Amino acid sequence: MSVALENILAKAGLKVDANEFLTLVEDAARRLSPPNPDPSHYFSADQRAALTDVGLDLSPRREDEPDFRARTVAAHAVLAEGALSVNEAAKTLGVDDSRIRHRLKEGRLTGWKDGGWRLPAWQFAGSGVLPGLEVVLKALPDDQPALVVAAFMSTPQPDLVINDHPATPRQWLLSGGDPDQVARLVATLGTPL
Repeated sequence: MSVALENILAKAGLKVDANEFLTLVEDAARRLSPPNPDPSHYFSADQRAALTDVGLDLSPRREDEPDFRARTVAAHAVLAEGALSVNEAAKTLGVDDSRIRHRLKEGRLTGWKDGGWRLPAWQFAGSGVLPGLEVVLKALPDDQPALVVAAFMSTPQPDLVINDHPATPRQWLLSGGDPDQVARLVATLGTPL
C-alpha cells in the first residue's frame, strides 16, 4: 500500500512520504466534519420542514453510501502538505520572518494557523508573490476557508479567457491579466447564485 501511495504522491509532485501524508489525511478528516453528521441537526424545525418540502433529503448518510467527505479530506491534505511555513515563505520571498507575519496581518498574504502559520502555495510565484495578489485578497470575503479559496484559484473561470480558453485565476494573474477581474469574481465566493 505505501509503495503504491508513494508512487501516486510522486506523480502528483508531492514531496511527502506515505505515512506523513496519511497523517495529514487523518488530521483533515478529524477537523473537517464528524464521521456521520446528521444534516437535520443544522436546521430549525421550520427550516427542516421547508427544505424537505422542496425535496431535500436531510437524513444521515447510510453505511452503504460513499462518504462524501473523502474528496474534501484529500484536497485539504494536499493543500496542507503544499503550504509553506512562515520561515519557508520568508526564504522564498527573501525577507525576514517578521515581514511575512506583518503581511498576513495586513491581508497581503493569506494563510491559516495550524500549530503555526501555514501559507498556501498558490499565492507564490517564483521568488515573489502572485502578481495582483493584494487586490484579490482585499476583495476576498473574510469567511472563506483556505480550501475554498485554493479551489477557486485553481479552477478555470469562464470570465477569465486566455487564448480562447477559460483560465484559472492563478494562470490569469501570472499571464499579466487584470487583477480587478479576479477580485470581482473572488468577492462573490460564498454568495448564492
